[in-house]
Parts: sequence; C-alpha cells; structure tokens
Amino acid sequence: MDEHALECYRKAGRIAKECREWARENIRPGVTIRYVLETLETMMAERGGAPAFPAQSSRNSIAAHYCSSPDDETTYEVGDCVKVDCGVHVDGYIGDTACTVDLSEDGRWTPLIEASAAALAAAIATVDEGVSVGEVGAAIERTILAAGFEPIRNLTGHGLDRWKVHTAPQIPNYGERGGGRFHRGAVFAIEPFACTGRGYIKERGKAEVFMLVRPPRKAKGLDRELLSDIQSWRGLPIARRYFTRHEPRVVEETFSKLARQGSLVRYPPLVEEEGVMVAQTEHTLFLGPDGVEVLTA
Repeated sequence: MDEHALECYRKAGRIAKECREWARENIRPGVTIRYVLETLETMMAERGGAPAFPAQSSRNSIAAHYCSSPDDETTYEVGDCVKVDCGVHVDGYIGDTACTVDLSEDGRWTPLIEASAAALAAAIATVDEGVSVGEVGAAIERTILAAGFEPIRNLTGHGLDRWKVHTAPQIPNYGERGGGRFHRGAVFAIEPFACTGRGYIKERGKAEVFMLVRPPRKAKGLDRELLSDIQSWRGLPIARRYFTRHEPRVVEETFSKLARQGSLVRYPPLVEEEGVMVAQTEHTLFLGPDGVEVLTA
C-alpha cells in the first residue's frame, strides 16, 4: 500500500461517509429515490470523487441493487425500511458504505437496524492479521441471531482493489470453515445484512445496474459514442441513468447487444420473500500496521 493509494482510499472513505450521512438525514416519506441517488452522485463529484458504482437505495424486502431508472418517480413511504448504499472512488481507489433508515412511525425497524449495526461492530472487533473470514462471519451471525433476526447468508462483504468493487476475500455473514484470511495492507468492506425472514435472497425485477466485464466485440449497429462513454467507466458498475444524453432507444439496443455477446452483465435487485424486512450496515476498512482503520467512519 503506497502513500498515494492510501490517501485516495481515505479521501474516498470520507466522501462516502458524508454522502451516507446526508442520505440518512434526507430520506423521508414523499422524497423520490432518484432525487436521493442523483444528489449523492453530485455530492461525490463536488468533493473530488466519482461513483464507484451507481448509488442505490433498496426498500423493505429488497436487500440490494435497487437503482433508479432515468424516469423513476418512486417515493419513500411511511413504514419503509430503507437501505442506502454508496461507493466513491478517487483515482480508482474505493470507499463503500451503507446504512438503513427506519421510516416507520413507531420505530418498529430500529431493533433490526441495530442488529445489523451491532454485527458490523462485532465483525470489526474480530478483524486482525491472520484471522479467517469465517471467524468474522461467525461474529456477525452470533450477533444477529442473538437479537432475534437472521443474517442473509447468500450476500457477503468483499475485498476492494483499484477499479474493482468486488475482489477476494468474500466475507460471509455467517460462520464457516475455510475461506481467506485477513492480511496487512488489505482494504475490504464488511456489510452485515439482518432480516426478519429466512435469510436468502433471489434476483427479481428489472436491472438498472450493469457492468462491462470484457472488451466488446465489433458488432453491427453498436453506437460508437455510447460505447466510448460506457468504456470510460473502466469496468466499474454503471446505471442506465448515466447515459441520458443518448437517445433511450440507442441505449437499450446497445446494452442488449453487449449483453448478448457476454460483454455486459446485468445486476437485478436482490430480494427476500415478500413482507420480509432487511437492514444493512457497511464500512470500508484498511488493515494497516497499527491495526484496523475504518475508512468510512
């Protein structure tokens, strides 16, 4: 970890924290999700960063990957359990963080949110040189189960690298044997998901998050200007609403052609069963020579 990289990680973490806290204060019933997400991305740019992935805000049984379309007018509602997940990069070095907001009138989701937050704190206290990811997962699982909820078992924390949002190791939300171990110099995100259901999510709904995973092959009808815009994100996840200066038909056709040739991957919303509530809390950490530094705290 050289000094430039670490300073970029720290700056990205500071910006991500400011964005997260703005969202926590401004997510209210009647506010459109798209307004929040677009404001977060504007804040990132104003502070010298850029989105590491499209800002997302998932409600209730949707655990992750709800990202507004260019014309999304969905609003937050009284009673919602709202996640907001934002990633910032500075020169490709990423800070990733999330929190959950209780929009119920009686605070009914607060214990669920506190279980997720307490699990993150327990995980951070467990991390050290040589500790296995399974030990951290066990701390998360114990904390969430003790609060009377279930961890989501098929979502994980993850390593971070330059221009890469998800790298090894995967950090489970439950105890398991094997897996990787933490080492000095690593940057990673831990994100416990707690829920009122069984703890398993499935892909459901229309994708608004995409990622270019390999160089596109030449194909008839691919719009060169749009393709150049897509490639300018250097393999980071993107959203359809990033490309509103292009004709919607052209965007749809280009995305479809890239997906058919295997160059573009779609990421639909990740959803628990109907009626299940999900809370998420996330920080990005650096394991340095003096121990754990929480970059998004």
